[in-house]
Amino acid sequence: MSHRHRILVTACYLTALLTIASPAATQPSDLPTGESYHMEILGGLWTPTPEISIASDAFGISGTDIDFVNDLGIGSERFGELRLRLRPGRKHRFRIDYLPISYSTQAVLKRRLVFRGIAYDIGKQVSSAFSWTAWRLGYEYDVVHRSHGYFGVIIEAKYTDVEASLATPDGREFTRARGPIPAIGAVLRISPVPFLSVTAEVSGIRLPSNLLENYSGEYVDVDVYGTLNFIKQFGIQVGYRSLDLNVSSDQESGAFKLEGLYMGTLLRF
Repeated sequence: MSHRHRILVTACYLTALLTIASPAATQPSDLPTGESYHMEILGGLWTPTPEISIASDAFGISGTDIDFVNDLGIGSERFGELRLRLRPGRKHRFRIDYLPISYSTQAVLKRRLVFRGIAYDIGKQVSSAFSWTAWRLGYEYDVVHRSHGYFGVIIEAKYTDVEASLATPDGREFTRARGPIPAIGAVLRISPVPFLSVTAEVSGIRLPSNLLENYSGEYVDVDVYGTLNFIKQFGIQVGYRSLDLNVSSDQESGAFKLEGLYMGTLLRF
């Protein structure tokens, strides 16, 4: 059974437990610590492990599948993240996330690379950069909401701006893709004790190759985290997140995967 299938089976099982729990309406006094708010802000730091590869053709010349880790030497970096949750009602949340990702490095090539129709030979020193600015704008509705947890559905747009470049003293070549990506997902939260919650979120989309001519892709965002709430206005969050984006067209392809631990603080009003 794959990792994604295990997450789905676990989510269905826990949702069933929530559904058969007491159907009595949840009163504000019954909510766990930190679950009674109108606005929640998280500021966090994420240190993911990157897996990034890009191929770009130009002038009828096929591009090399360039591994930005093994070929160009990028390593782990730490990135800041901002999340905002607006809660007009007990079962409703508007979600805004902002995550800027940026890598840059220099390397002496150990194999010949071709990028945007330009050849970079063995022994050439190349400066490389990769940036991925990710926005999430979404709405969450909690289908099942109990005093000890909830299960909700998510509808969102992931605005993605990705740019990769190679540069030498002779010039700079780059490729860029940006635009909104619609996605659907689900969120499951369990509060085993009033001051602690465990949450799993999954969202994404798969674009079949026959839907849009010459384009295909897949975007999967998985986030599993625990939240410790000291008081209802303040808590800390520790989690593990994976962003997995694969896109291809008739001239370009890219596979970007970032996953790793993060930590953040929460303020609620």
